[in-house]
Amino acid sequence: MTVRDLANIEEFKQVSDMTDTEITKVFCCDLLSIAMGKAPAGSAWVTVMANVNTLAVATLTDVACIILAEGVSLENDLIEKAKEEGIAVLKTDLSIFDSALLINKSL
Repeated sequence: MTVRDLANIEEFKQVSDMTDTEITKVFCCDLLSIAMGKAPAGSAWVTVMANVNTLAVATLTDVACIILAEGVSLENDLIEKAKEEGIAVLKTDLSIFDSALLINKSL
């Protein structure tokens, strides 16, 4: 499944530009220092952290995309930053757990 495929699932809404990057697994973490060291490249990172540091960690770890759960949104300036950096961001009203289950089921 690609990031673009994930964006086509009803529960997920596109926030920034989508890519055809293959999603290899799901990663859930809200502590950025742990995500920086443990987020697998190619993973769909599910979090509620919606700040500039989240975008930086996504770039460093080369995750396939960020999924903001629990109805969390990025501010407009951060959406533009994600677009500039080529970071695919989606959002959902689902919990982190339910988001991860749905993504994993779709892989």
